[in-house]
Amino acid sequence: MGGDPMVTQDFKRKLTPVFRPDVAGHSRLIGEDEAATAKTLETYKQVIFSLIKQHRGRVIDSPSDNILAEFASVVSRNDHPTRH
Repeated sequence: MGGDPMVTQDFKRKLTPVFRPDVAGHSRLIGEDEAATAKTLETYKQVIFSLIKQHRGRVIDSPSDNILAEFASVVSRNDHPTRH
């Protein structure tokens, strides 16, 4: 009777990728000009945040040069273009 708790109609899969922009020489750049490096990084992060939103994602956190974003499952039947 109990069945597998992972097998339900209401189960929704999610992908939770961690994005970590690769800032070449980040430590060196911070040491040379912390304000300019932080401003440049913030500009790039805003572009990435916009792309995440365009792809129906949600930014969970973004400390320093890390980004944690969550997306709806890429295998969701409701999202498939042939289902509409």
